[in-house]
Amino acid sequence: MRWSDGSYLEDQDMWRMSGIYRGVYLFSTPDVHIRDACVRTEFDGEYADADLKVWAKVRNYSGFLQSGIAVEIMLLDAEGRPAFEKPLERTIEEIGAMGEDLAHFEQKVRGPAKWSAERPYLYVLLLVLKDREGRVLEVESCNVGFRQVEAKGGKILINGVPVLLKGVNRHEHDDTRGKAVTAESMLADIKLMKRFNFNAVRTSHYPNDPVWYDLCDKYGIYVIDEANIECHGLASIWGGEPRNEPANDPEWLNAFLDRCVRMVERDKNHPCVIMWSLGNESGYGANHDAAAGWIHGHDPTRPVHYEGTIRFAGKISPIVDVISVMYPTIDWLVSLAEDPKDDRPVIMCEYAHSMGNSTGNLAEYWEAIRKHERLCGGFIWDWVDQGLLRKTADGREWWAYGGDFGDEPNDLNFCINGLVWPDRKPHPAMWECKKIFQPVEVEPVDPLNGVFRIHNKYDFSDLSGLDIFWEFFADDKVIGGGQLPKLHTQPGRSEAVSVPLPTTKLEPGAEYWLVFRSKLSNGTLWAERGYEIATTQIKVPFDVQPGPALEPSEMPDLRLSESARDAKVSGKDFVLVFSKEKAGISSFEYMGSNLISEGPCLNVWRAPTDNDAFSFASLWREFGLDRVENEVLRVEVQRTSAQAVSIIARTRARAEKVADGFDCRFTYNICGSGDVVIASEIVPSEKLPPLPRVGLRFTVPGIYNRLAWYGRGPHENYCDRKQGAPVGMYSGSVEDQYVPYIKPQENGNKTDVRWASLTDDEGKGILIVGMPLFEFSAHYYTADDFANAKHTFELNKRQDITLNVDYKQSGLGGASCGPATLPKYQIKPEPFRFAIRIRPLPKDGQSAMELSKQRIQG
Repeated sequence: MRWSDGSYLEDQDMWRMSGIYRGVYLFSTPDVHIRDACVRTEFDGEYADADLKVWAKVRNYSGFLQSGIAVEIMLLDAEGRPAFEKPLERTIEEIGAMGEDLAHFEQKVRGPAKWSAERPYLYVLLLVLKDREGRVLEVESCNVGFRQVEAKGGKILINGVPVLLKGVNRHEHDDTRGKAVTAESMLADIKLMKRFNFNAVRTSHYPNDPVWYDLCDKYGIYVIDEANIECHGLASIWGGEPRNEPANDPEWLNAFLDRCVRMVERDKNHPCVIMWSLGNESGYGANHDAAAGWIHGHDPTRPVHYEGTIRFAGKISPIVDVISVMYPTIDWLVSLAEDPKDDRPVIMCEYAHSMGNSTGNLAEYWEAIRKHERLCGGFIWDWVDQGLLRKTADGREWWAYGGDFGDEPNDLNFCINGLVWPDRKPHPAMWECKKIFQPVEVEPVDPLNGVFRIHNKYDFSDLSGLDIFWEFFADDKVIGGGQLPKLHTQPGRSEAVSVPLPTTKLEPGAEYWLVFRSKLSNGTLWAERGYEIATTQIKVPFDVQPGPALEPSEMPDLRLSESARDAKVSGKDFVLVFSKEKAGISSFEYMGSNLISEGPCLNVWRAPTDNDAFSFASLWREFGLDRVENEVLRVEVQRTSAQAVSIIARTRARAEKVADGFDCRFTYNICGSGDVVIASEIVPSEKLPPLPRVGLRFTVPGIYNRLAWYGRGPHENYCDRKQGAPVGMYSGSVEDQYVPYIKPQENGNKTDVRWASLTDDEGKGILIVGMPLFEFSAHYYTADDFANAKHTFELNKRQDITLNVDYKQSGLGGASCGPATLPKYQIKPEPFRFAIRIRPLPKDGQSAMELSKQRIQG
């Protein structure tokens, strides 16, 4: 059936696909059958010993009375050994025709191994059904994890220990099979989550394939199990007065109850399920109350959550044991945690909306979570881009989104909001998650003397399962390293360690880094031995002398010639031509090859990210930031010495028919060494909105395709998403820097860059040096190319490279569904001053690292 009244309860943000997409099977049973079993584990007050409780429902499918039926249970540990001395047995004297009876068991288990996401220890429960003569009629089995969940004292406790949920929402999606997800795909998801330090999943917004729960039991993932209820189009999901909607309509009561009951009955024995959810975005009403009441009565061992209760004025409904919120500002989140009238744990069931180039300021959310005891974590929206694979006529693959099949109505790309592409390749934002969630962190105590503090952020594991290595760098060179003694730091504790930093002569201009790498001592189900689970980079604050100074008087002489249109500066092996008409470099030839085709020009535009589209992008276009034109006011050319020429260009930059813009002063100091120092003074109109970026744009011939840089990497990073990108020296091709977001947008930026170079295959090219730092990106596409394309296949590679060298680029935020970029990561329209140095790179000569440390005197 394509549509039914149930469709009104299944209004989730996803592709609407009909058909059967999970396994369907038939099975036969004996006339007398163990129809169902319920297993619970309850610890004592010390969380040491536990009671195993089992209820087995035995059904008589025959047409006549059955008597003397016995049910026998045995618990086996992971090695197959019995957990108690002998099997427990209960006899059911009589079961009437088509009747059912219950066999109940309780057994104390001394010191069982506990189940948690960190240590997912599973027992196996065997249930054996026998007839009156002792013949075995059938054997059923069930995995058992000894774990107890409590929402108490403002915390979520697993086995008495407070845990933080480092979670993600997961839709079931495959780019070719739709919602028919394979077991192999589920396993790949689990392994990827574990490797990137996630420990929890919310099954948004329906109970998942049963295989998923088996894998979460086995591999260790906490699950919020969610009922298949979402009335998005019918409900008061943003609050206000309750209205006549399914949640408040008695005619829908049985439908609400049925979906919650079936979820609980199906999944009740999975230790991975730590919380029940009443659904999503369905308003709030009496039908939710009834469902919560049934769950609390039927399964008092797990808390209940439903975000909709927070949308209405007054005290948050007592039907939920855990308060949950979607896409809060950090201030709102903290206010919930500090509410003196409530003591329930607080989670974000959705936050950090990861649509396109996104997931900004994740670090700030987790600073708040770790600071406030009632904040217990959250679930990023969401796991996988819901793109469907298609091909162009010439065979190029691309992922389709809403409207690409002629489907109406649609939400365009609003289902493209995952942390991984549809083929499960991680977005760059995944590395930020891995860093923020990592279980080991290191802080400096007395770094000059090699003293540091190791923090164990595991909930249940000491650090003995990790090998912790350290490496000591001078810039990009490893000059020392070793392994810490095996640590047994307890969960939530820390200890100081000493690192024997090697004695070294400090190199002028160098930076010294200590990197700690925590790796698995033994292989696990989800990663091999030696897998790096946590990394911390610390700058050691040595008193380093600055790099060598270049005296202009010792440089080769320059020749200067001028015309009305340009100024030509010639030196040893180079010729720079400055266009007076454009107030920029029109060519920069070095040893017969041109390094710069055009630029620099003021750059204040970026291809809007999905988050920008919901925040500032319309204002940026209103003020013409996407079409700024430079009006040259004055150009002054001056020979300041035999070895130096100064060019000062004053411009006004604004869009046609827009009054507000930028007053600019660019100073080019050209030296006999081939160095060009470009100092920029930018004064924006105060009426402008927060800016996308402030920087310079160059056009570079496409032959300079080899890129290297000393800054954050290797993947793209932004000012509010750079914790997972350590400072280092990285290299690759310009093509490698393009990040193929399904809907093209700004991508490929690098922050905290000391220097960057673009060279040809022989190593000749151009070096850009920060004074002291800059951001940059390099692409065979312009910002307008990205902004005007709706799909990746619509991008056409250009011959030249667009090189963006920025003083600063705006953060990413999460405004496509949530707060805009935090104010501290926005670029306010205020005066800016910044400088860079560019110079030619020979194919054989000093390295870029050495040249970057030189300073121009004067």
